[in-house]
Amino acid sequence: MERFESLSYLISHLNIALQQELDTRLKRYELDSKIWPVLFTLWQEEGISQTELSKRCDVANYTMTRLLDNLQVQGFITRHQEADNRRSFQIFLTDNGKALEQDLIHEAEWVNQHFLTALTDSEQVEFMRLLNKVNQFSQ
Repeated sequence: MERFESLSYLISHLNIALQQELDTRLKRYELDSKIWPVLFTLWQEEGISQTELSKRCDVANYTMTRLLDNLQVQGFITRHQEADNRRSFQIFLTDNGKALEQDLIHEAEWVNQHFLTALTDSEQVEFMRLLNKVNQFSQ
């Protein structure tokens, strides 16, 4: 098998390039691509537990703790202890965290377009559909 026939190689190569480009775009906000899935998830649904956030972002719980610590220090999130479980916290965006949404979505869209320009509009739609199918995100 050649490297250009390996799904793992191709996806890994693309992922590294996407993360590097997103890191470059997020630097001006003093953020990096590691926090992108966290913020993106919270913009869609706040008040979820750290454990649930870890699952949705595909990140180990101890890694999520570190990411949330950083976001809290930067003033983008708060943690609220759940009433029925003292060890569990719900995660909420601050006004500053909410205010980032449009700018960071714009940066991510720019990265998407930058990498998808080699494809026609219909190919882009099909590419995203196929990625979702392989990842089993869409039902």
